[in-house]
Order: sequence, then structure tokens, then C-alpha cells
Amino acid sequence: MVAVRMNEMIDMHQPVLMKEVLSQLAIKPDGFYVDATFGRGGHSKALLDALNENGRLFCIDKDPDAIQYAEKYFAKDARFSIQQGSFADLKRFLVNQELFGQVDGILFDLGVSSPQLDDAARGFSFMRNGALDMRMDNSKGESAAQWIARVPEKELANVLWEYGEERFSRKIAHAIVKARAENPITTTETLSAIIKKAHPAWPKGKNPATQSFQAIRMKINNELGDLEQGLAQCIDALRIGGRLCVISFHSLEDRIVKHFMQKEEQGIALPSKLPIKKENSVLKFKRIGRAIKPSMGEMENNPRSRSAVLRVGEKIS
Repeated sequence: MVAVRMNEMIDMHQPVLMKEVLSQLAIKPDGFYVDATFGRGGHSKALLDALNENGRLFCIDKDPDAIQYAEKYFAKDARFSIQQGSFADLKRFLVNQELFGQVDGILFDLGVSSPQLDDAARGFSFMRNGALDMRMDNSKGESAAQWIARVPEKELANVLWEYGEERFSRKIAHAIVKARAENPITTTETLSAIIKKAHPAWPKGKNPATQSFQAIRMKINNELGDLEQGLAQCIDALRIGGRLCVISFHSLEDRIVKHFMQKEEQGIALPSKLPIKKENSVLKFKRIGRAIKPSMGEMENNPRSRSAVLRVGEKIS
């Protein structure tokens, strides 16, 4: 009965690039794997189904709702464990379990999950009116409403430009600062309306608040900073032959992942005057294939997968 109910719940959230992830992780039935972004357990369930009784899956998620969900639907599986927190603390979590350097595969599925977007109370979506929160872990830190209430206009414009690639960032930032001087901006509906009014033009079929909401969310949760810290710990966390799979949905995220993998594959940059040839240096990591994108069928069935990009690498020494 529990298994049936778990399947029903997971089906509500469609994991992106599921078949590709399982294939690229080259799963060993008795291996140890890390799902660094548990969400609602779609990828985790598939990983557990591929493991035998000796396999093990360790998961991480910032979101208290995700932890509660995992404890309800996954905790009875002795192969499964989960830690609330950021994947930026991956090394600490694994060292505490004496498993650092013994991982056969790590998966990052970046961005916000469908249940978070669909829950108006979380404040992630301009499509549903709710409190302007946007925190992955809403038990700590500064909410989007609190940040917007005090951020200088120039900093706000920079965030919208850098994280949202919003070309009208200055105009929108000015409108937000002007509006907050009259009334506090505490709901997603209010913020969305301000952005829409300030935005001079937007593509047909696209909400003008899309890029600004994305930028503010990424800032509030330090998503790019956490990603850089988490990736930096992955190579040493893996055992030789272990694989790293990262699904990104944003060009800035994908750029960070791509550059990280390129740098790790090239190894330590040696001064040109040193009498050591690059081919004689020890390389620890290699990329596996090219970037993988969803099939047309998956994009039709799950529109949120359209911007997904999967990159894969392997520890080789």
C-alpha cells in the first residue's frame, strides 16, 4: 500500500531526463550514490529501483517539505538516508558518515522543483498569488520580500541583469524601489504587476516577470554560489570510475557546470617554462560525451524540461 501511494505521489512530479540519468550514471547494483537535490524523489526512486539490497542512496535537500516527504515515503527503505541542507556541504555530510571518496555517482538536478512552483505559499511563481518568500529552506535566512524591502536600487538592477539576464533590469529595479516607498511588496501578485507595468516589451507567450522572479530566487538562495562550492567537492567525493551528472535549467548554471568540467578535464595549469609535458601530468577527470537535452517527446509531455541540459563526467584517477 505504501509503495503504491509513493508511486502516485512521485508521478505528480515528472523527473527530467530520467532514462538518460540512469544510463549515464552507469549504475552498479551494489554501489553508493548521492542525489544532491532530492526534491520529491523522482530520480531517487529510480536509483533505488536500480540498486540491490547492498546498494545505498544518500540524499540532500534544503527544503523542509522535501525532508518531510522523504521521511514519509522513503524512510522505511534501509538503503535510503537523507540530510537537510545544501549540497555546498557535501564533503562535510559524507565525512561525517565516513563515506567521502567512496561515491559511485552523484546527481545534481538544479533549480526549483515542480511542487515548489505549484505551492503558492512558497512564493516561487508569478502564476500563483502568495507570500513573497522564495526560500528553498523557509525556516532560515531572508525572504524575497525582506530582501526587496531593503536592497539598494543599483544592487537590485545588477541581480536582475546578472542572474536573470533581464535587459530592462534598471527600469524594473527603479519601478520596484518606487513602489516599495509607497507600500510594502509582500506578495507575488504585487511584484509581478509592478514588473509587468515597468517592462516595455516582452516575447509573445512569455510572462514579463519570468526572468526577474528567477533572478531574485537565485539570489535569495545563493544558488550559483552553492553550485560552485558543491561541484568543487565532487571529484574527491567520487571513487575512481564514479560519475557526476548535472542537470541545469539556466544558462548561468550550465556555464558554471561546463567550465568546471572543462577545467577538471584539463587538470592543473602548468607554467609553460616547466620541463613537464601536459601528457605526463596526472589527470583526475574526463567528460563523457556531449551535453544531453530532452527528446521532443519528453518536452511535449513535460514542458518544464525544455531548457534542461545534462552534462556528465567521470573520475579517472
